[in-house]
Amino acid sequence: MLLPSIFGNDFFDDFEKSFPLRMNWGRETDTLGGLMRADVKESKDGYEVHLDLPGFKKEDVKAQLKDGYLTVTATRQSSLDDDKNEKFIRRERYMGSVSRSFYVGKTLSEEDIKAKFDNGTLILSLPKVPEKKVEEDRYIAIEG
Repeated sequence: MLLPSIFGNDFFDDFEKSFPLRMNWGRETDTLGGLMRADVKESKDGYEVHLDLPGFKKEDVKAQLKDGYLTVTATRQSSLDDDKNEKFIRRERYMGSVSRSFYVGKTLSEEDIKAKFDNGTLILSLPKVPEKKVEEDRYIAIEG
């Protein structure tokens, strides 16, 4: 349908749905509505990662370090009891889980990473780990 719906954000919402090609008319097209957007800052001592998690509670967010990957998962569930007696015409708030992973190297441990949740933003502080210096031009003696 090419006419804008009465509940849509604008004309281009319906226009994009009418064609198989995904068009971006100068707007964000991500399906999660800006969830888990990240800013990474570097300082002389480490890194700070800010993840946007609007509408999530601290209890809904988990961070895990495994095989050198730091994975942040956030889950929001709807109350099924509330949904049984109500008929929704349109439902746009996200229900489900989202996750994002960052490779941080295998030298960090869980104790090295500090996390703080403040006003829908998860702030992760990671220290810089000095790299092992690789000696160059080392030869192996060959016998025989």
